[in-house]
Amino acid sequence: MSIASVLVLCLLATPVAAMAAALRLEGSGQVSAQARTRGRDAYWLGHAWVDGRKTDADVAGLATALAGSGIKDLFVHTGPLSDDGTLPAALHPQASWFTAAVHRLLPGVRVQAWLGDFVAPEHDALHLEDPAVRDRVLDSVNQVLDLGFDGVHYDLEPVRSGSPAYLTLLDRTRSLTTTRHALLSVSAPQVDPLPGLHSLGIALVGHGKFWSQAYFGEVARRVDQIAVMSYDTSMPTRPLYTGYVAQQTTLALQVTPQSVDVLMGVPVFWAEDYGHHGDAETVAAAVRGIRLGLARTAPHRESFGVALYVDFTATPQDLDTYRHDWCPPGGPYNG
Repeated sequence: MSIASVLVLCLLATPVAAMAAALRLEGSGQVSAQARTRGRDAYWLGHAWVDGRKTDADVAGLATALAGSGIKDLFVHTGPLSDDGTLPAALHPQASWFTAAVHRLLPGVRVQAWLGDFVAPEHDALHLEDPAVRDRVLDSVNQVLDLGFDGVHYDLEPVRSGSPAYLTLLDRTRSLTTTRHALLSVSAPQVDPLPGLHSLGIALVGHGKFWSQAYFGEVARRVDQIAVMSYDTSMPTRPLYTGYVAQQTTLALQVTPQSVDVLMGVPVFWAEDYGHHGDAETVAAAVRGIRLGLARTAPHRESFGVALYVDFTATPQDLDTYRHDWCPPGGPYNG
C-alpha cells in the first residue's frame, strides 16, 4: 500500500475514531435514581389486535403484562394507509372491540391508531405535497377516531428533513384532533448526530435517515407526543449504542416544548444486519442511554418516556428488563 493510500485511510479513520470516543464518553457515568419512568411510556402493537386474530383472552394477557408498568399509550397498527391517503375499513374490523376492551381492562391507558405508509419522493407512495392526499389522510383520522381511539399516531417514512408538506399535514391534523379531544403523536427519525448529516445522506444515496435538530423541533411543536425511533443505528457495540441513545435523548429534549412528551424508542426485537446489531441494541443498553441523557439534559422533566418497539417480537426478558431498569418499585403508573 502506498504512503498516499495510508494517509487517506488515516484521514478517514480519524473522525470515526473521534466520534466513537465521544459516544463512549456519552455512555459513561452513573445513572441517576431520578431518571425513571414518569408513567408516560408507550408500546407499539402489531396489526393482529385489530384484524380479528386476537381474543378477549389475549387482551386480558396484555393487561396482566402491562399492569403496574409505566405504559400510558398503545400505538396499535391500524393501517397502513393506502397511497392515496384513504384507509380501507376492512383492515381493522375489530378496532372498536379492542379499544373498548383496553379501556375496560386497563383504565387510564390510551389507545392510538398507528397509521403508516411509505412517503414520496423516496417511494412512489404517499405524496404529502398533494392537497387532495392530505384531505384523504384527515378523513382517515376522523374514521379511526369514530372507532373509539384516543388519538392517532403517524408513522410516515421517510419524511425528509425540512418537508413543508408534512408540517402542513400536522397543523391540519392537530386542529382536527384538538377539536375532537384526541391526541396526535408521531414517530420521528433520529436527529443529526453531526450537523448537516441529513443533507449528506440525501446527496450521496438519496436517503434522508436523519432530521436536523431544527426540523425535529418544528415537528415537536405541532404534536402532543414525538417518539424517536432510536434503534437501527448501526452501532456495533453496547457501549457505543448506549452513548448514541444518550446523545439522541439530549438532542431531542433540547428542542421539544415542555408541553410535549418526548418518547425514546427502545428495541424489543432482535435482528442482525447492517443497520441493527442485536447484541448491541439491547433493552438494557437503550434504557441506560436514555437515563443518562435525561439526567444530564432535563432531570426534572415530567413529559418524557420510553416507547417499546414492538409487541410481537418482545420476549418476557425484554419486558422484565424494561421494568427492572426503568420502572422503580412502587407502581402502578398506568392506572
